Amino acid sequence: MNKKQPYMNVGAAGLFGLFGLLFFILLFRYFTIQFTGEVGSQPLAAKAEQKYSRTGNLEAVRGVIYDRNEVVISEDTTSYTLIAILDKKMTTNPKKPNHVTDPEKTARELADIIDMEESEIYSILTKDQFQVEFGKAGRDISHQTKKEIEALKLPGITFKRDSKRFYPNGIFASHLIGYADRVEEKDGTYNYVGMMGIEKTLNEALTGKDGKINYESDLWGYLLPNGEQKVTPAQNGNDVYLTIDQKIQTFLEDAMNKVVEEYKPKKIIAIVADPKTGDILAMGQRPSFHPKTKEGIDNSWHNEAIETSFEPGSTMKIFTLAAAIEENKFNPNDYFQSGSYKVTSKDKPIHDHKRSGWGTISYLEGVQRSSNVAFAKIANELLGFDKFREYLTKFGFDSKTGIDLPFETTGKIQYTWPIEKATTAYGQGTAITPIQQIQAMTAIANNGKMMKPQVIDKIVNHDTGEVIRDVTPEVVSTPISAETAKEVRDILETVVTNKETGTGTRYQIDGYSVAGKTGTASIPDPKGGGYLDGQEDYIFSFLGMAPKDDPKLIVYVAVQQPEIDHYSMGSIPVSMVFNPVMKNSLQYLNIQPSQQEKASTTKLADLDGQGVSETVKQLEKTGIEVVVLGKGSKVTGQLPAPDTNVLQGEKIIIQTSGKLAAPDMTGWSLRDVMKVAKISGMKLNSTGSGYVVKQNIKEGASLRKGDFLIVDLKTTEEKLEMEAKEAEEKTEGSEEDLENLPRD
Repeated sequence: MNKKQPYMNVGAAGLFGLFGLLFFILLFRYFTIQFTGEVGSQPLAAKAEQKYSRTGNLEAVRGVIYDRNEVVISEDTTSYTLIAILDKKMTTNPKKPNHVTDPEKTARELADIIDMEESEIYSILTKDQFQVEFGKAGRDISHQTKKEIEALKLPGITFKRDSKRFYPNGIFASHLIGYADRVEEKDGTYNYVGMMGIEKTLNEALTGKDGKINYESDLWGYLLPNGEQKVTPAQNGNDVYLTIDQKIQTFLEDAMNKVVEEYKPKKIIAIVADPKTGDILAMGQRPSFHPKTKEGIDNSWHNEAIETSFEPGSTMKIFTLAAAIEENKFNPNDYFQSGSYKVTSKDKPIHDHKRSGWGTISYLEGVQRSSNVAFAKIANELLGFDKFREYLTKFGFDSKTGIDLPFETTGKIQYTWPIEKATTAYGQGTAITPIQQIQAMTAIANNGKMMKPQVIDKIVNHDTGEVIRDVTPEVVSTPISAETAKEVRDILETVVTNKETGTGTRYQIDGYSVAGKTGTASIPDPKGGGYLDGQEDYIFSFLGMAPKDDPKLIVYVAVQQPEIDHYSMGSIPVSMVFNPVMKNSLQYLNIQPSQQEKASTTKLADLDGQGVSETVKQLEKTGIEVVVLGKGSKVTGQLPAPDTNVLQGEKIIIQTSGKLAAPDMTGWSLRDVMKVAKISGMKLNSTGSGYVVKQNIKEGASLRKGDFLIVDLKTTEEKLEMEAKEAEEKTEGSEEDLENLPRD
């Protein structure tokens, strides 16, 4: 034992030294961290903050687009994405499974609700993944559809809350409003970006800025009781108020639908404007598209009123006439020889649309008959080509209007050779845009003051209500005097009223004096020089205003290549848009007729508190159709609002106490469906155009605030085709049943 003692002492000393060294290193390391605050050249505090600090995203809302009366045109709304959890590990209690336990049943029941085949759903549910989504069919799910799926109580089926851009009016000034698409950002987040129209022009103003919340959490991410929170609020996008009037726009959409149904034109372009302010009250075209589904967008990407210039035809004669009157060169009682006219001896002759002419006639009759010869002589001999060119600039035909819409183009004035200068005077050879014609026409309607076209009324901070941009009427120029403007209007009225010589008699409106000019423009042959020469190969148009003495509205309508038997019928489809839109809009704006006729409008009283049965009887006597929502005995709400002028045949929605039940809306216009949605607080979504053929809420079912009211609309032609197809299928089914009967 004594011999081993020295070795034990040496070992103990070695161990003591080793532990002492380790203690020294640990102590040194401790003080180093204390003084430097770093580990591995990285700040220790930062590592701790990274581990226990969490950041949450506060999503900003894209701004709302309203019409001039604060009716929602475009807004963000809540939607849901359908998700299925497939991982069995998510279930801890077999009695309450958190994953899909029966793919067959789940697929079968989901197929009844979402637009996807049962077999396709089943293949998704049997994938070897933690969770799955269902593509387009499982996105943008409404609150009502979500509730239907939840009622099935399918294990593993859940939802992710999201937002989508909602366009409650469907096909409605679609190229003006545009649309916003969901785009993935570099950081993996999603945002809506404007792709067309106002959504694109004002994308920066409409787009909000997401906020953040930083908070201290425990190891599992839960908020610590006394942890610090730093919140950077979201900045929501600004709200945009347009000059568009939803009701006038709806008049326009309905009228264009009827023309498409009956005459199937290649294009329709239509604009309604207030000449006193330049405000665009309605703008539409066909073909159009649905901003939510994008259905139809492949047929027309361009806003034809802004982005396309074409030969205007005889509507251009308005401004040639105005220039000559302003220069005191036009005498309506002077005479000229109609039929044909040579600008120079080297040029081919210009012809009237009646090639033989009408003999020697006055210049006033030349305007009424829309004589090309009259206007070529006015520009060349009376006014002079150089002076006429000055007026083309004064009326803004060689520059953009500056309207707040993307991709505006300008006119293309061909003005080199004498023949080009003469044909420009009556609207051939030179191309201009519809919005340029509207701007120029404001000078005629507004006593010489030409107004810049406006589509934006104001931009407002969504969160504070502060007006960021307030658009005021802007006088672009004063190309003519008030006296000239009045004389032009007086002459243009005779184009409409003179039954023997006027080309615009079809545009007369009972009770209102209309002043305007027809247009029949040739279409260049896309295969080469010259023009198309078919009976329907024209752009038929009318540019008019009313009432003539103090115009409140300008309406421009152009219809390209409608299916007609003769070009003389071209005014029919144009008048089918112009006349009802002008008349209904004037009545809606409470513009009194110049001559009294049987009242076609009724001013609604305040019906609140009145007895329902008595109120219905009184309203129906005036030709108004009444729809009652609720089963109470007293009126508690109404649409339209009190003091509103309503048209005969228009539906009035009356609200009473109690639960609101859905009426049968088959055959209703979208305008009337909107009233039900608004008075019940529901969100409206529509597909198609025309009149209602299907509604998602059955007649008699409850109308619940916040739910979606979805209607499918079809034109009369589409409805007839659908009914014929159903009848055919029914007949085939009956024949099949007969074949299956036992035989002798």
